[in-house]
Amino acid sequence: MAEIQALKHLQHARGKTVIFVGVLEKVTDDFGTVTWQPQMEGSKAGRELPGIVDQVVSMQLFARDAEGGWILDETATERRLVCKSGNPWGLPAKDRSGRLDMTEPPDLGALLARIDGRTNTHPAFSS
Repeated sequence: MAEIQALKHLQHARGKTVIFVGVLEKVTDDFGTVTWQPQMEGSKAGRELPGIVDQVVSMQLFARDAEGGWILDETATERRLVCKSGNPWGLPAKDRSGRLDMTEPPDLGALLARIDGRTNTHPAFSS
């Protein structure tokens, strides 16, 4: 319960950018369905976190498919930030700013600039 109160306190810290870094846990149910969820104490905190914060991004390894699209590949070497909920990989994500693509390059400075509306362009390497 104290974790939720602390998060809500930080939610109202106007003029401040607060970044939480965590670990994703891959969970496979009895039917073989894979889901990803934040690894943290207290299941309530994990469920409520996306409702409290403005952005949720998940960094994962990706490769390109034959058409040039991104495919989740845990053996690949290219990292991408998944930024939108309802993504095809089932990764936790949320973009309250509405300024991000489904995936973004793993550049936190560029990501924050896009969220803040300081830039709408991608770095040259993002393709």
